[in-house]
Formats: sequence, structure tokens, C-alpha cells
Amino acid sequence: MKIAPRNIESFLKAPPTDLHAVLVYGPDSGLVRERGKALIHAVVDDPADPFRIVELRAAELRDDPARLFDEAAAMSLTGGRRAVNLRDAADAHAGPLDDFLSDPVGDALIVVEAGNLGPRSKLRKLFEDSKAAGAAIPCYADEGRALSDVVSKTLADAGLRASRDAMAYLVANLGSDRMVSRSELEKLVLYMAGQSEVSLDDAMACVGDSAAMTLDDLVYSVAGGDLARLPRMQDRAIQEGIEPTAILRAAGRHFQRLHACAGLMAEGAPADSAVKSLRPPIFFRQADAFRDQLRLWRRTDLDRALDWLSEAEKNCKSTGFPAETVCHQTLLRLAASARALAGRRGG
Repeated sequence: MKIAPRNIESFLKAPPTDLHAVLVYGPDSGLVRERGKALIHAVVDDPADPFRIVELRAAELRDDPARLFDEAAAMSLTGGRRAVNLRDAADAHAGPLDDFLSDPVGDALIVVEAGNLGPRSKLRKLFEDSKAAGAAIPCYADEGRALSDVVSKTLADAGLRASRDAMAYLVANLGSDRMVSRSELEKLVLYMAGQSEVSLDDAMACVGDSAAMTLDDLVYSVAGGDLARLPRMQDRAIQEGIEPTAILRAAGRHFQRLHACAGLMAEGAPADSAVKSLRPPIFFRQADAFRDQLRLWRRTDLDRALDWLSEAEKNCKSTGFPAETVCHQTLLRLAASARALAGRRGG
């Protein structure tokens, strides 16, 4: 069964006792891990109890498919329900999980963690179509209201509040990964010791070098046709450990936001109104650059750019070419197009 977004938090706190397995999946690996832990802790009150929690790598199922049944059926020496955390699952592991969901054993909760799974994914459909034994929880990057809530709650728990500019900055520069966001906010909380309000300068001092900020700088360089800055920004992203597919998705989100504004403008909305409608809002220091890019890229150009990015992500996973090379060539192609568009439009 699918768990609706509005029901996820309550589900994490109290998963049904007759549920045997939950798939937690999505592009936000930090949120996948966080929700996986929440499910385990809802079942096992002591997260350090080795008799009630076991961790498996999905690759182990290929060598020993019966291992899942054995762990699910095992009894805890200390009493209470057990949890089995199956990490790094993919469509290749759908077979053993299908066998288990068809005839579940024991009362353990199997928490299956996976990366991004498309609508046609065998693993995703297996859990979504399950009537009672299984459930699926998607984990997409925090944005808009959800990200604001994460930031506000984290700061409030530490006795802090953020100024309007600081909140706008944090929302604009966090969210690509829940674990990264929490780490950055924890740094900010430590930095603010003894104070009560986070200013824009405080936020920039702690979050300015985050991976999210690096991605932001990179995609603005791409969409703005800054061919001189692009290689430097991509090298920095790779050095910070940002995966090529994450870079392509960040570029995709940026071009989707440009596309959304271009669509509103095509319906007669002024550019400023279109930009102000975006959620999360454009960080004020990037507003001029975003408007310049909106004047540069037409809807047909943006359609083509989004097709290139989608094709590049697919090629990263299927062609065998190095993902970094595919990513670099695609970003270079986009930036060169932006430069050509600027030339044609007299920019």
C-alpha cells in the first residue's frame, strides 16, 4: 500500500502491528535513512539492542535468499518485536522480497531502504500493490513548506528563531538531502550558542560552504552560460562528494523553475509576479540572475534543456560511460546554449 504524504509522520511513529515490511525509497538518501531509523525505533525501544535489530545488505540476498525468512522468523532473546534493516535494495532484489510478502513469517518488521525508484520499478510496485503485508514510503528532497518546517522546528528545539532573510537563505540553500540539512543546522545551532535570533550573516557563515550552496552556484553558472566559471564549480562539487546524478537533478530543478515562470508569463503574468510565485522563493541575492536567465531562455529552449538533462541521467545509469563525463558534457552543452542564446538576444 502507498502511504500518503500527510500520513507519513503518524505512520512512522506507530506502524501497524500486522505489517511485515516497509519500503522507504527516494532520491533523498538522508531522508530515507532518517525514516528507516524512525520505523526501527518505533518497533525497538532500544536502538542499541543487537538481539532485536539486524542489518542486512541487499546483495546478501543474492547468495542466500532464505536469509530474509530466517531473520524475520527469529525470536528475540530479550523479548519484544525485532526489526530487520535491509539496505541498498533495488529492482534486482524484488524476487526474494516478493516471495516474503506472498507468505510472510514471524512478527519482525522488515525495513527496506532503496534509492530513487521510478513508477515502473518492480520493487516499488511490489510494495505499493501489497494489500496488507507491505507498505511504501517515498522520500523526496525537502522544499517549500516542508523544508521551512524542518528549519523552524530544529531551531525552535534549540531555543532559536530565524530572521526573515535568514529563513529565506536557509530554505534556498538546504533541502537537497535531509541528512546534510540536519548537519548544517546542527552547525548553526552550535555557532549560535548564547544567542536567540539567527541573522542572515549568521546563516551565511554556517551554511555558505554547504553542498547545497555549491549546487546552487553550479546550476546558476550553467543556466547563465558562464563557461569560464563552470569547470571550477563542477570540480568543487565533485570534490565535495556530490554525485553526478545529484548535480543533474539540481540542474533539472532549476530549469523546471525557469520553465514554470515562462509558462506563467506565456499566460500573461508579469515576470516579477511569476518569480514571486515560486516556492521556495528565490534567494534575494540570486533574484537578478534568475530574472536575467528568464529573459534568456524561452519555453522551447527550456523544453530542450530538460530533455537533455533527463537523457543524461538515464545515460549515467545505463550506457557504461563514466557518469562524471556524461554530467560534464551535458552541463557544458547547456552553458554553451545559454551563451549562444545570449548572443542571439543581444545579451
